[in-house]
Amino acid sequence: MALRACSPWTRPQGAQWAVMSTSTPRRGRASGRREATRQRLFDAALSLIAEHGYDVTTVDEIAERAGVAKGTVYYNFGGKEELYTALLEWGVTRLAETLREAVLPEEGGDERDSLIRVLRAGVVFIGAHEELARMLMAESWRTNRSWYATVHQLRTEAIEVISGQLERLAERGRLQPGLDTGLAGSALFGMVVTVALNWRNLQPERPVEEIHATLTHMADGLIGPA
Repeated sequence: MALRACSPWTRPQGAQWAVMSTSTPRRGRASGRREATRQRLFDAALSLIAEHGYDVTTVDEIAERAGVAKGTVYYNFGGKEELYTALLEWGVTRLAETLREAVLPEEGGDERDSLIRVLRAGVVFIGAHEELARMLMAESWRTNRSWYATVHQLRTEAIEVISGQLERLAERGRLQPGLDTGLAGSALFGMVVTVALNWRNLQPERPVEEIHATLTHMADGLIGPA
């Protein structure tokens, strides 16, 4: 599974931008090569951890599968734990961005349609990043990992996109009375992840439209008429 090389932590900030924006083409090529290397390390870590689990996967194995020297892992990330933290941050940040992009413009938009679009976007994203999604779900609940706080915060951002649409529906009196939009948003998020993984692993022949239609019917159970 190939991830898009658009990692948020590589974006220059503050004073760094003044230096990087005037960089030479040679430096730009070097930066591109490093990003490609980091991407190969992500892909290798994803596949190995999906096969064997995080604890037994070693830096040597990650480097070998990525086709780089072991020192390359330490140069780019500092170690396996830092690599994994960066990978999880990328995954949840990208998922949250994908869900936010699916929200219809507020002016002239319908909150119900926005919610349905967000659910579909989540299914499509997870379907395209199965290994990442499985790891996110596994690690989001482990409190003994150094990356737990970061992953929990970023994962919450994804849920808040769904909860935000429910809150707007509640403000218009279109939700069942007394519904906790925070819990409902978390439930819909979990449903999207579970349904998407079930689809890709057990029923890959089914078109995404069928999966989305089922999610739509379930979401509509919470929503009243416009």
